[in-house]
Amino acid sequence: MALIRNLLEFLIRIAILVVIIIILIPILLLAAYHLLGPTFPIEPSMLLDPSETLAFTLKLMDTDLFRITVFPGFTFVALYAAIAGLWERKLLAKMQLRVGPLYAGRFEGILQPIADVLKLLSKELVIPKVVDRFFYILAPLLTVIIATAAVAVIPVTDKWVIARSDVGVLVIFAVLGFFPITALMAAWSSNSRYPLLGGLRALHQMVSYEIPLILSALAPVVYAGSLNLIDIVRVQSSVWFILLAPVSAIVFLVCALAELERIPFDLPEAEPELVSGWLTEYGGMNFGLILGIAVYIKLYVLSALFTLLFLGGWLGPAFLPPEFWFILKSFIVTTLLLIPRGVFPRLRIDLLLKQSWARYLILALLNLLVAALVVLSGFSLR
Repeated sequence: MALIRNLLEFLIRIAILVVIIIILIPILLLAAYHLLGPTFPIEPSMLLDPSETLAFTLKLMDTDLFRITVFPGFTFVALYAAIAGLWERKLLAKMQLRVGPLYAGRFEGILQPIADVLKLLSKELVIPKVVDRFFYILAPLLTVIIATAAVAVIPVTDKWVIARSDVGVLVIFAVLGFFPITALMAAWSSNSRYPLLGGLRALHQMVSYEIPLILSALAPVVYAGSLNLIDIVRVQSSVWFILLAPVSAIVFLVCALAELERIPFDLPEAEPELVSGWLTEYGGMNFGLILGIAVYIKLYVLSALFTLLFLGGWLGPAFLPPEFWFILKSFIVTTLLLIPRGVFPRLRIDLLLKQSWARYLILALLNLLVAALVVLSGFSLR
C-alpha cells in the first residue's frame, strides 16, 4: 500500500474507501435477499404495511442469521465491548480523581468509542520489513475470530443462544485455549525482542492460570451434573452456586484477570519493561482488533460464563425480562474485573506464576473435592 504523503492523497484514499463501501452495500443486500428469499418472501408492500413489517421482523429475529449477526452474536458483543471500554475509562478516572474521556460527545465523552474507532481506521497500517508478513497479519484476525467463536455457545436465555451444546463449558475453554497460540504467533512473527519476551510471558501466564480457571468452573458442573450451560442455570433456580462454591467463584475471578492480562497480571504488556509486550510492533486497526475488540469480547465471554456458572444466569424477578438480568449480572462481573486496574500494582512474573501453581490450583482442587463429596453424600438440587 502506497504511503500517504499529503492531504490530497489522504482525501483520495478516503474517497476510494467510500466508493468501495457504496459498491459493497448493494452486493451485501442482494446476497441477503437471495439468502433469505426462500424462507421469507420479501415484497415491497412490507415497507408500507406496518403489520407485515412487524411480522417479517419477528420471523427474521427467529433465524440463525439474526442470532449470529445481531443478538446475541457479533453486533451485541461489539456494542458490549464498546460500552465496557468507555465504562472502564470513566470508572478508573473517577477512582483516581481524573476526568477521563470528556470532549467526544456532549455528555461525559459518550462518543469516545466511535472516535477511537475512526482514529484507528484512519491510521496507516505500517508493517515492518523484517516481520513474517503472513502470520503478522493473521494473528489479529485469529484473535478476534477466536474471541467471537466462544460467544456461540453462551446462552443469554434458554431461547437466545446461537449454538446449543451439551458440553458448552468444555467448548468455551477449548476455544479460549487458542489465545496463547495467537499471542505467541503475533510475538514470533514480529521478529523483535520485546514482542518475543512478551509473547513468552503471555504463554506462561495463560497456561498456568487456565488450569485453575477450568478446575474452578468444574464445581458448578459437579453440582449441576451437566456440562450444558442451560441446564446449569436451570438447576440454580433454588440457590446460586456462588453460595455453594464461594472459593471456586473467587478463584475463577482472579484467574480470569490473569487470562485477560489485566492489572495486576499485565506482565505480557508491561510498558516500563517491554514497551507494549507482544503488541509492540502492531499499530492502527491491527492493534485495535486485538486490544480494542478481541480483549473486550473475551472480557464479555468470561463475565458471561461467571454469570452462568455462579450467579444463576438469566434467572431473576419476573417483572423484568430474563435478558435484562443476564446483561445486568454480566456487566456487574465485568465491573469487578475492571476495578483492580485502578487500585493494584503490577506483580513480578515469579510471584505471579507461584501464586497460580502453589495457591489457586490447590484451592480449586480442594473446592472441587468438596463439591464431589457433597454430591456423593446424596445432595441434589434437581
